[in-house]
Amino acid sequence: MNPQKKFHFVFSLVMGAMMIFLMTLVITFVNVGLTEHFFRLWIKAFAIAYVVGVPVIFFLAPVARKLTGRFLGVNPA
Repeated sequence: MNPQKKFHFVFSLVMGAMMIFLMTLVITFVNVGLTEHFFRLWIKAFAIAYVVGVPVIFFLAPVARKLTGRFLGVNPA
């Protein structure tokens, strides 16, 4: 795997973990509150969202970069 593809893959894993960690934490808290089952429910939500979210980030991040570049009139590197 070339360095650019490796970077994009690792970036997707890290970005996915950070974003999904926070989003599932907040949404689980909003939906069920701080109950005795909160941690189990949150981990389940995180696991499902991570499996779905990382491939989405991997495939859509380049599209988002291109669209952002067009909106701002710049050529993203």
